Amino acid sequence: MSDPPFCYLTTTGRRTGTLHTVEIWFGREPAASTLYLLSGGRDGADWVRNARAQPDATVRVGGRDAPEQLVTVRVLDPQRDADEDALARRLLVEKYETPGAGDLDRWGRTSLAVALDVVAT
Repeated sequence: MSDPPFCYLTTTGRRTGTLHTVEIWFGREPAASTLYLLSGGRDGADWVRNARAQPDATVRVGGRDAPEQLVTVRVLDPQRDADEDALARRLLVEKYETPGAGDLDRWGRTSLAVALDVVAT
């Protein structure tokens, strides 16, 4: 069974403390406990800025009514986390790119890679 197209990441607002949810593409290896996201807005995206300030968040995979999972958000560094950064980019581009189109090549190269580590409960 393939993964659903979206996940819903909920972060805590860095200024307001209120919860903010974004619908976003994700990738993961089968049976893995880490989900990967790419931020086209890089560090300027609110969800990234919120996660940097408070890395404890939740994610729902598939729909807003899916079970909530606790995650720790990590922004990947392409030098320090080179293998994981490359994995994140590959997983997302392979999942969403139209075969043979190259329509996500630039997005896959220039976006900020982010890992969501599911917290065991």
